[in-house]
Amino acid sequence: MLDPRLVTLAKQLVNYSVAVKPGDKVLITCGDCDPSFVACLVDEVYLAGGMPITKYSMSPIGLHVARQASEDYYKFMFKINKPLYESIQCSISCGGELNKFDGKSIPPEIMKTAALINKPFSDIIDKNKVRWVGLDFPNPSVAQEAKMETEEFEDYFFEVCNFDYAIMDKALTPLAELMLKADRVRVVAPDTDLTFSIKGQLNRKCVGHFNIPDGEIFTSPIKNSVNGKVKFNVPLNRDGKVFTDIELTFKNGKVVKHNCSDNKAFEHILNTDKGSRYVGEFAFGINPHIKEPMVNTLFDEKISGSWHMALGKFIPETPNGNESAIHMDMVQIQTPEYGGGEIYFDDKLIRKDGKFVLKELKGLNAEILGRQ
Repeated sequence: MLDPRLVTLAKQLVNYSVAVKPGDKVLITCGDCDPSFVACLVDEVYLAGGMPITKYSMSPIGLHVARQASEDYYKFMFKINKPLYESIQCSISCGGELNKFDGKSIPPEIMKTAALINKPFSDIIDKNKVRWVGLDFPNPSVAQEAKMETEEFEDYFFEVCNFDYAIMDKALTPLAELMLKADRVRVVAPDTDLTFSIKGQLNRKCVGHFNIPDGEIFTSPIKNSVNGKVKFNVPLNRDGKVFTDIELTFKNGKVVKHNCSDNKAFEHILNTDKGSRYVGEFAFGINPHIKEPMVNTLFDEKISGSWHMALGKFIPETPNGNESAIHMDMVQIQTPEYGGGEIYFDDKLIRKDGKFVLKELKGLNAEILGRQ
């Protein structure tokens, strides 16, 4: 029997997240996720008057190809896929890796080559204003990351994904307005004292239109304004390699020093291109139902009481001029259990130990937003 929650989620992705319109061509890219969910997505696209185009690939096959792939292979795949990406109006990406370490054996040089050759895909999506959303479908591997039983994680997944994002949208408005007026941001936490400017920068509320689950607000710092040091206390899984205790030192916007659990592999990422040592995003995480890390960026960057920044390319809605083939999010939780921390706008305390302190922002704290 079909789980009705799959239908609810499919309706949300098709009708709310990407808002399919009659005549839209919708690319549905699927990894290791439930085929019955893909069928729900297809049904909802047809009901909305769109044309579903499915790309279904299992990770073991993709990995087997990638381990032996050459630069010519990636150039050829780009050539044959480019017309497809230039033709779509919407994109729904449904992942769900069977093993979070998949990809670990792929040489860094191949990953760098693939990233550089495939970068124009994201440029096409940006240029054509393709409406997109991504999610990681629940499976035993993702449940293990969350330290939950599979059925328990499925219940949790549907709770955080089927959130009423219209309520979250309204609650984020005061913070969005405050960020538009702010100039200097300072982040203080254990082994962290970081400053940068967001003066004149746009921001974007993430309330179910980009990623599911959602729950953040992002902007991009002035490219050369980032100075100081930061230590991220949430592990990062990047292409099957897990990095812990990432420490970065910035000077005039650029990472000039780093330290983590695998410095050699991290150095390869930093050397991807000229923009990979600069920051493309700064964001607050505010999803009230996500409280603990699970080494899955789609979830971890939304943790209530957290903030994150991304090295590499800016998000088109908040440009800062930093072009790159990568966009790598790193998360710091500032709740008391994780060492606490403070965030200031122009020397005014905005959030302390993961809780917003200004009256107009308290509706974003988990104990209030989570009751909605």
